Amino acid sequence: MRRALALAATPGVPMVADTRRVGCVLLDAEGRTVAEGHHRGPGTPHAEAAALARAGEAARGATAVVTLEPCHHTGRTGPCTEALVAAGVRRVVFAETDANPVAAGGRARLEAAGIEVEAGLLVDEAAALAAVYRRAQQQQRPYVTWKLAATLDGRSAAADGTSRWISGRASRRDAHRLRAACDTMLVGTGTVLEDDPRLTVRDEQDRPAPVQPLRAVMGLRDLPVGARVLDDEADTVHLRTRDPRSALAELWVRDRQRVLLEGGPTLAAAFLADGLVDEIVCYVAPVLLGAGRAAVGDLGIPTISRALRPRVTDVTVLPGLDGEQPDVRLTLDPRET
Repeated sequence: MRRALALAATPGVPMVADTRRVGCVLLDAEGRTVAEGHHRGPGTPHAEAAALARAGEAARGATAVVTLEPCHHTGRTGPCTEALVAAGVRRVVFAETDANPVAAGGRARLEAAGIEVEAGLLVDEAAALAAVYRRAQQQQRPYVTWKLAATLDGRSAAADGTSRWISGRASRRDAHRLRAACDTMLVGTGTVLEDDPRLTVRDEQDRPAPVQPLRAVMGLRDLPVGARVLDDEADTVHLRTRDPRSALAELWVRDRQRVLLEGGPTLAAAFLADGLVDEIVCYVAPVLLGAGRAAVGDLGIPTISRALRPRVTDVTVLPGLDGEQPDVRLTLDPRET
């Protein structure tokens, strides 16, 4: 299901209000992937139909894992329920029940055809994915998640500039999961010059993911010819602006819908000050430095009564790997309610 969610977030799908982002993975009896598919926009095959077309006869007896209840109506395309029945799928597992009354009834149709159905797997993550794209449509700009790793005293780097690694392997692995849910990584030119990041998504074996987000660098300074962000592992765009709104506007024109902000404290402060951060994901490590670079730059807040107080939406302890201490992942909503 996590793979299906990642497929649903594949970059480049047109943002249309009545089009849901859906991913589907077909598994054989041994749990091996037979085929994958995702909805690519209005008028294109739905995720299930795309996966079934790739699988052919191998779909018979398979399990379809899909992020949304298969639709049971004819719109721009035919009903996914009938495609699943005709293909001989044995079992369907979906995350979200389709709340659209026009498309409802998928589960009942599948069960009537003798297909085993299970619902609710990773439903919160599927709902969050939908919320991201609804927010982007409302704002007419990409949804922005600011990701950071910090010590207990709010430092993102030591006094000598070193920052690898503040967080543990579990946090870094989780951060790649977060990257995979976004279609754009965004940093400033300063981060490229200081840290030379690659900004790619990698799996648990440190292999590059088959689909990579766009790498965006904003700022007026030129990028070094040998910068890793310019390698051929993913596409890169240099946004020659220091204005967050201009950067997001250009990304929106490029059909970018979810941006992961991974820049330094100055860039983070600029986006926060302009009210352009929709979500904060902070990995807090059991580390104290006492000095060094702050996790965020000057926000122009003169007194505690005017402090920005994001609303905590999730607190998760990430158990340490290979003897490391656990980190805490905080997910917060900085928007005014």
